[in-house]
Amino acid sequence: MSDPQTAPGRIMAAEMAEQPAVLRRILDEGAPKIREIAAEIAARKPRFVLLTARGTSDNAALYAKYLIEILLGKPAGLTSMSTTTAYGAKPDLTDVLVITVSQSGGSPDLVASTKAAREAGAITLAVTNNPDSPLAEVSEFHIDVLAGPEKALPATKTYTAELLALYLLVEGLRGGDGAAARELPSLAAGVLARQAEVKALAERYRFAQRLVITSRGYGYPTAREAALKLMETTYIPATPFSGADLLHGPLAMVDNVSPVIAIVPDGKGGEALQPVLDRLRGRGADLVVVGQRAQVDAASAGFALPPGVPEEVQPILEILPLQLLAYEVTIARGQDPDAPRALAKVTETR
Repeated sequence: MSDPQTAPGRIMAAEMAEQPAVLRRILDEGAPKIREIAAEIAARKPRFVLLTARGTSDNAALYAKYLIEILLGKPAGLTSMSTTTAYGAKPDLTDVLVITVSQSGGSPDLVASTKAAREAGAITLAVTNNPDSPLAEVSEFHIDVLAGPEKALPATKTYTAELLALYLLVEGLRGGDGAAARELPSLAAGVLARQAEVKALAERYRFAQRLVITSRGYGYPTAREAALKLMETTYIPATPFSGADLLHGPLAMVDNVSPVIAIVPDGKGGEALQPVLDRLRGRGADLVVVGQRAQVDAASAGFALPPGVPEEVQPILEILPLQLLAYEVTIARGQDPDAPRALAKVTETR
């Protein structure tokens, strides 16, 4: 009998299970500070927003880009850090809000680019899980995502914590109350309680050679994060595509033995994805849907998400069954999701 204290994946499993409590902590303890910071930034009327991140946090930043452009009506972009750290570019960032998202707050390139942005006139905000980090120190403002120590190499609870913190920030910038997030902790607990469903689903991918993951709108960052989680834990090549991009050529690689995971938002993103789903079905793809019950029933298999959740916060729930899927497939393949090969918790890019 295996020792549960040393069983593969025990740390990742425990951290995934913490997510409802982390979301509740942000809403109860973190939200007032986030509103305060948002009010200070809004008073300075930034012209537009630049987002800086790597890895999992880069997917959280992409989610924030959608929020900023849709809810705030401001242009937002993802930065290329090498323009300043490698090429020494010195853009004029006067009255620009630069948000740097990082679980550890310790990556040298993030710290250097944020410091350069502040020197170039930007309003700088760090969103991290470490208020004592170098990134927090060089930024004018800091939001602590309050996820607690994360020991498993695959980031799970810090990702959903970043999403919620960024949603509350954008809500604060526009004077909203963040009401759409209030039920997320209990809804997340309900999703995570259905792990047996995901374990059965994982049997489809145990011997997969490659995966395609697609979505549109708010669901696209989820597709990217799901692909990252699956690749770093299972080692299965998983390629994320916007549904629109999938139709521009890559659809040709999909056949009746190529598993496709589609994240179908309940809203405009899901509506925009419908032509893609129709084309995938027409090609006989093994299509698994994470979305509403009707979409799941029309696919080969899937996982139904709770109904009635506003589209802008659905990504916080969408990723949960996909985290579980990465975990279950990795265990089924005889690997340890707590310690993927060749990975470190703080990536020392420059």
